[in-house]
Amino acid sequence: MLQPLKHGLGAAGTFPWRPLSWRRARLSTRGRGLEDFGTRLAAGPTLRHFLRNASPPQETRHQLVEELEPYVPSSILEGARRKVYLETYGCQMNVNDTEIAWAILQKSGYLRTHRLEEVWEKAEQAIWNRLRHLTALKSKRLRSQAPLRIGILGCMAERLKEEILHKEKLVDIVAGPDAYRDLPRLLAVAESGQQAANVLLSLDETYADVLPVQTSPDATSAFVSIMRGCDNMCSYCIVPFTRGRERSRPLASILQEVKMLSDQGVKEVTLLGQNVNSFRDTSEVQFRSAAAPGLSRGFSTIYRAKEGGLRFAHLLDQASRVDPEMRIRFTSPHPKDFPDEVLQLVQDRHNICKQLHLPAQSGSSRVLEAMRRGYTREAYLELVQRVRDSIPGVSLSSDFIAGFCGETEDDHQQTVSLLRQVRYNVGFLFAYSMRQKTRAYHRLQDDVPAEVKRRRLEELISVFREEASRANGAMVGRSQLVLVEGPSKRSAAELCGRNDGNIRVVFPDTEMEDGTGSGAVVRAQPGDYVLVKVTSASSQTLKGVLLRRTSLRESAAHR
Repeated sequence: MLQPLKHGLGAAGTFPWRPLSWRRARLSTRGRGLEDFGTRLAAGPTLRHFLRNASPPQETRHQLVEELEPYVPSSILEGARRKVYLETYGCQMNVNDTEIAWAILQKSGYLRTHRLEEVWEKAEQAIWNRLRHLTALKSKRLRSQAPLRIGILGCMAERLKEEILHKEKLVDIVAGPDAYRDLPRLLAVAESGQQAANVLLSLDETYADVLPVQTSPDATSAFVSIMRGCDNMCSYCIVPFTRGRERSRPLASILQEVKMLSDQGVKEVTLLGQNVNSFRDTSEVQFRSAAAPGLSRGFSTIYRAKEGGLRFAHLLDQASRVDPEMRIRFTSPHPKDFPDEVLQLVQDRHNICKQLHLPAQSGSSRVLEAMRRGYTREAYLELVQRVRDSIPGVSLSSDFIAGFCGETEDDHQQTVSLLRQVRYNVGFLFAYSMRQKTRAYHRLQDDVPAEVKRRRLEELISVFREEASRANGAMVGRSQLVLVEGPSKRSAAELCGRNDGNIRVVFPDTEMEDGTGSGAVVRAQPGDYVLVKVTSASSQTLKGVLLRRTSLRESAAHR
């Protein structure tokens, strides 16, 4: 994730702000001599301070970062109404991390500046470019202005900490995804002109007691993080090394957040996690005797079955009961964790979207084994059929990697055939890019040439679009329930939203029946559920005409 914090923080988190510069501190020391230096040194951290932080007891772990350090004045630690600017890059987990970080900083007295325009670049390269831009601004800062401090938060901060801090020397603050509670202290340390870093991973940090502050308070949808980390250890994936082991939030804290969002008028919540459907709440003793659900048929894991805990089906059931007029989605799941009770819930509940993400990654069993995905092509296709039998009309999406280590032309063609056979509505396709620390980095060879990766990716994208156009074309002439998001980016005369299958729908901003049967007419507003009759379809978008306003319950009753 990238949120530069700018104090007045900037990218993945980058921060600019107002500390004494180290150079000034050095000049001041020379002027006042060794005696004054000794006095200030005596007021700094002691051996006891470092021993205390070396292995904190479990029950006081969260309290330590809130204690005032003896060498950090409380006025600095509390933010003193300084401003922070947050910019987010990468996946949706990063967006949720931004909301958690801002909630913690806001509690410490920081103010937030307005956000900059979105940047559409490959996330990691965009971050490096942005950091160099901010560093250039920092070097041009006048001495009469408040000094600028730059920080970076999240999984990239953890993975590239040495390069970010010491080699490139672009930032003052580095905080990994489990260190956001420590942000006020890190910012205060940077106030003295020193670099500050905390990239330690945790076995139990879930930020369960931190209610994220939504970055877009008027948004019709929101994401709720239900777990962090991942235990699957797919050979290409960096997540277990940057976000740590799986740990789930307590059910009660998740439901509290969903209820809060409902009270704020949010109409759609996406339950979020790296392996969201392996959720397992063991926060209360009585939960630990719960029976463990089986894996999807034909799937396996590299770890032993985890006993006890409230599972994803229970959470999905409870979350869908909070507000019958709030849609529920979840991402990103692993195909191994789809027991029958989850599929049955999706089919039975009118407010759980009939849309599932089934990341395949490859259509070749040989490549899937190298990726350590825990299933074969045949097992995956059996799951797809079971999903479609359980949830008629379900919309499917998937992830694919082109050019993984050792992928042959035959392996690639098997992926092409899988795309044709399943016919996904939505796809996320990428060329393989090796990451340090992963099993593939240590055990496999990145032996597919870049130009071959590009060609294979282009073919996958072409086939996906062809098949998605056919899948979406089946909706032409039908009515779709759409949650209105706002004006279309291409025309002020059109509105856009998403249907139950998470496909973008565009329609004219015209008057419609208000849905009460009174004959009154209204215009659709963000947050309204409306019926749209589809008139045309592409691989990414449906277009149609507005019929009337409706509700989730009414729409479900007329299916």
